Amino acid sequence: MERTLQGITRTADRMHQASISRGLGWGAIGGLAGTLIMDLVLMGALSAFGLPPLTCFSIVGNTVARFFSMQSMEIGRAIQMGIATHYIVGPVIGAIYGIAVAQIKALRVHTLKKSILVAILYVEILSQPLLATTPILLKMTAPATLLWYGGSFLMHMIAGVVLGAVVGGGLRSTQLAQSRAQ
Repeated sequence: MERTLQGITRTADRMHQASISRGLGWGAIGGLAGTLIMDLVLMGALSAFGLPPLTCFSIVGNTVARFFSMQSMEIGRAIQMGIATHYIVGPVIGAIYGIAVAQIKALRVHTLKKSILVAILYVEILSQPLLATTPILLKMTAPATLLWYGGSFLMHMIAGVVLGAVVGGGLRSTQLAQSRAQ
């Protein structure tokens, strides 16, 4: 009897670990894809308005540089720092979301629409503390801060749509493949 229970426990542990790794993988892919699409749309929109297409990367990079300068560390190359920050934070946020969806039953929705809505909500809420650092550290004016938040809201909505579609679709396709194999 004891062997059977241990076998069940080991199988459940392996399924749990596989679920975490699938959530991590789909989330990281969704976060990367969402960041990439968000940035492409943003660069296109900035170009259409006659602004430098790398403005957002410069703002993010300047925020990061300002933070590190407060720690007595000098960092140059704002655009490169902004790109690096975006492409580290995006996949990490996506991976956390993927793990949460894979592990928390209430987040496992069964339609693409609900999956996208949950991801948008997650991205918009989680991005607020990060977005707040920019106007504070860069001492933005009120109109610049409103523009920052308005543009960021729209861009993060795009990232959330992509994240929700990738994670929801990826985890659903993995579950379908597993059920067919059994």
